[in-house]
Amino acid sequence: MAAPFKAYDVRGQIPRELNVPFAYRFAQATKETLNPRSVVIGHDMRLDSPSLAHALIQGFLDSGVDVIPVGRCGTEEVYFHTADSGADAGLMVTASHNPADYNGIKMVLKGAAAATPDNAFNAIEAALNSGNTFTVAASYAGRGTLLDEADRSRYIDRLLNEVAGLPLKPLKIVCHAGNGCAGPIIDLLEKHLPFTFIKVDHEPDPRLPNGIPNPLLPERREKASRAVVEHGADLAIAWDGDFDRCFLYDHKGRFVEGYYLVGMIAKRMLEKEPGSTILYDPRLTWNTIDIVESLGGRALPCRTGHAYFKQMMREENAIYGGEMSAHHYFRDFSYCDSGMLAWLDVVAELSASGERLADVLEARIAAFPCSGEINFKVDDAKAVLDRVASHFEKFNPKLETIDGLGMDFGDWRFNLRSSNTEPLLRLNVETRADQRLLAARVEEISNLIRG
Repeated sequence: MAAPFKAYDVRGQIPRELNVPFAYRFAQATKETLNPRSVVIGHDMRLDSPSLAHALIQGFLDSGVDVIPVGRCGTEEVYFHTADSGADAGLMVTASHNPADYNGIKMVLKGAAAATPDNAFNAIEAALNSGNTFTVAASYAGRGTLLDEADRSRYIDRLLNEVAGLPLKPLKIVCHAGNGCAGPIIDLLEKHLPFTFIKVDHEPDPRLPNGIPNPLLPERREKASRAVVEHGADLAIAWDGDFDRCFLYDHKGRFVEGYYLVGMIAKRMLEKEPGSTILYDPRLTWNTIDIVESLGGRALPCRTGHAYFKQMMREENAIYGGEMSAHHYFRDFSYCDSGMLAWLDVVAELSASGERLADVLEARIAAFPCSGEINFKVDDAKAVLDRVASHFEKFNPKLETIDGLGMDFGDWRFNLRSSNTEPLLRLNVETRADQRLLAARVEEISNLIRG
């Protein structure tokens, strides 16, 4: 049974849906349909990831494709090395924050451009399901070459370049890697930065002894929150398994909503390049728009999802794009998301302003309080969306349809959208400096959703 092809990657249960034979044939099908000459391949810390990556490598080599291995790494390292090496594609074996018995394959094309159903996955899936036998090199001379492992120092240099020459403050920072792949990168950065790192669940561990590394889950936040207070640290940073998302906590141990980080990083980018374009997702918007426009930048909404952000950033030459789900995209990182550049830009901004993260956070929350994302399990998402829309139409709101149902009433707004992967509706509400109105509107819409 073929592993399920999602919109922008492959994900499945081990070994029922995703296994070594599938990975080998996936490589062959990629050669058959996209005809790459060279590819970059990396993998995360999961127990099955090295064997799946090895199967991909063998599938490409047997198909006559050169391979640049990265070994155990984060997804953004595959993005970086694909662009840096000029390879035709990059593949990352990772389950990120999915359950322990899952794994997957993320993929980018030349220049680290997003792989989509139209330009990659539909053709690969069709080739896999065709039952055809793929060509295997008849002789060693026809095989691809396993090239030297990618030079990680080039990636580290790119990260350090983000804060080169800046007067960084000697902050004390808790790092919660969640036994994922972020820890070794912090170790490599540590000697070049004036920070004291307190390391929690730091070593990559395929057993995931402390649970799935997903700081969006409230039950996964306690360790970092507690550590930052116990150690008197200035802030804490946490990552998911393949560290393409980063999450912050202030010195009080409070989890920082990703929405407010978008505004902070946008400010930093506009100080570097005044007047540039910033993309934001349509779930929560006012704080970002306020910061960008007050600094003379151009703020544009983009549909949620990495492929949409990467495409629109190229079209608009946007310097930065941020999603409240903790994906942060950078023009000067091949328009890709990075969980390392994001926190480096935040600490650079804090160092420049002299403010504490908590102070910045409290000021922005007071100006634009938000509900954070609230999930509802529903049987008929369309019926619920229609019911909510019908209820509020009489108030003549400004409609926003870029992603889900958005309604702007001037002093408050909401976005309600279906999950792309689960039978859920996701609600976000925000107001202009009115916590009581926020609570009232969250209760009102929640009651409408529950029927």
